[in-house]
Amino acid sequence: MTKNGAKFDPIQDIVACLNGAKAVRQTLPSGARIHIDRPLPFLCVYHEKNDAGQAAHDIAAANASYLVSPDLAGDTAMLNSIGQAMINRFGAFLVIEVSEFDQDNLLTEDSPYLPDFEIALETEPRDDTRAALEAAATAIEGVAVKYRSPVLSRTVAERKEGGTLGNLDSEIGLLSIRFAPIYRQPDSDAHYAELRERVIANIFDALLEAAAAFSCENGALELESHRALGRRAFVDAVRKLDRQMDAVCGAFDFLMAVTPINSTAAWKKFKDQGQDRAPQLLYRPLTIEIDKQKRALHSIAFENLEDPLLSGIYRDRQQEIDLQLTAIDLRDTTRFREASRLLYSPIEDDLLDAAQDILALPLRKGKRSEGQGGLEGHVDCFELREAARKMVADYHAQYAGFNAEVVIRDDLPAGMMVSGPCLMISRSTRMTRGRLQALLSHEIGVHLMTYFTGDAQDLRIFRTGLAGYEGIQEGLAVFAEYLAGGLTAGRLRLLAARVVGCAAMLDGAEFVETYRLLTREHGFPDNAAFNLTLRLYRSGGLAKDAIYLRGLRDILDHVGSGRSLDPYWLGKFAKAQFPQIEELATRGLLKTPPITPAFLNGKGAEKRFAAVRAGLSPADLISE
Repeated sequence: MTKNGAKFDPIQDIVACLNGAKAVRQTLPSGARIHIDRPLPFLCVYHEKNDAGQAAHDIAAANASYLVSPDLAGDTAMLNSIGQAMINRFGAFLVIEVSEFDQDNLLTEDSPYLPDFEIALETEPRDDTRAALEAAATAIEGVAVKYRSPVLSRTVAERKEGGTLGNLDSEIGLLSIRFAPIYRQPDSDAHYAELRERVIANIFDALLEAAAAFSCENGALELESHRALGRRAFVDAVRKLDRQMDAVCGAFDFLMAVTPINSTAAWKKFKDQGQDRAPQLLYRPLTIEIDKQKRALHSIAFENLEDPLLSGIYRDRQQEIDLQLTAIDLRDTTRFREASRLLYSPIEDDLLDAAQDILALPLRKGKRSEGQGGLEGHVDCFELREAARKMVADYHAQYAGFNAEVVIRDDLPAGMMVSGPCLMISRSTRMTRGRLQALLSHEIGVHLMTYFTGDAQDLRIFRTGLAGYEGIQEGLAVFAEYLAGGLTAGRLRLLAARVVGCAAMLDGAEFVETYRLLTREHGFPDNAAFNLTLRLYRSGGLAKDAIYLRGLRDILDHVGSGRSLDPYWLGKFAKAQFPQIEELATRGLLKTPPITPAFLNGKGAEKRFAAVRAGLSPADLISE
């Protein structure tokens, strides 16, 4: 074989790369494809035949070190060379062969229920390979079964001569796993897509457990987690998909699209007409074609990602974006409310109970609900803008990539809103001076900061947000208000009222009913109740506002259980994705945040954090 006119030995080239701790990704003369993103004491192999679409192929290709070959026997010499190089480096090397049975033998046409299915594990009588087999078996048996349960067979025997790997050096450990193709529809080339993804993810994880047990047994590596053996590099297909999805995300701003532009005028008219008619709300003209963006979204190819974890992350985000586009298309209609319910979930009974308990607390003397009070001790939008710009400048001084813009807008309800790298302040905003730093910590110290720390990662999805990220974002942001010493009784009542009002809205209450619920039953002043109700009923009923108290409770539980908040500064993601983020960090795929929130080190923050660590409820967070 020649390369650039010179003789070229691909095996020598691969070994040289590995000896130099370089990545390998090549297509070989045999048609085999090899990928090794760093030297590792194992390699997963798959014998590619005329069986396109096998899950076994994707399981092998999900590994940081794999070989997919149409002629494994012919590529054994390469495996032996790689194995010897890795034995010299680690002291041991394991080849894991993954394959499928020709058919699902336990499934018959007259099966009254979904039967068990076969998985066969086989290795040789060595301590390290036996440890690998048992680790894989334990991982498989520990998976929560949704469809069919595995029946495992374990075989420990001397290596047989012949076969695809019969000439593998005896020094190299060998583990094989073979499973029934339960993801295939009987008598068809079609697949059960969800089941196929579960099979890939579960068996892939079991093989990582096997590789980790092998490495620990013989001292090849010291590992905190089997996840550390996963990929440490993104393939080009991941980066391409990420850019494509980011382009769709960047084409619209969901909250801006569903937020009315005439809130001030609507309040005046509502008040003048006796507060008994729902206001007519106006919205920005759409700048996107919904169908065009959906076509772009669903034209994104998920093939060749070679990473089940990332594939799941992006598919979840794709579904959420699709639902957001659907909701925008339904804005200001009766159907918007149901799309909103799907986006933000119904109100849990315990969350509603917690909110009602907060609202039932007696208002302390001298304390007033959020939005009440005169002008004394207040700041307007201009003073707020200057304070915001100062905080942005402080963050920029610590991290040059923190390039946020602060603007005043006439088309927003009172308050602030972050959109990408921009903090937007409504011209009608006025707040008490004592709440200034707390709210800036909310918007800048959490929302803007995680945008820029996410932007510092190699994938853009960490700045725009993974599916369902808003709940934890708002929980962190309210927690920031507490650490900054500015979470007042009025603010907490407002968050609770959002939950109660949201529950009423989702149960079918109309605008005026919810407004009266807040004013007559919970004592909110007219203007504050109107602004709160307007948020709940924008575009036909937006269930977002319940996530603030829900997210705060999640953060309190997280901190109270002794876990660190540090991973949350990596970007924008949901509570459910915390284990996935930890895995990506363990694999070295996420960078240390270039900056952390300033409110963590503010006056009294350490004491407040320690109090939460000891265990506090939302009602316990009120600042004096």
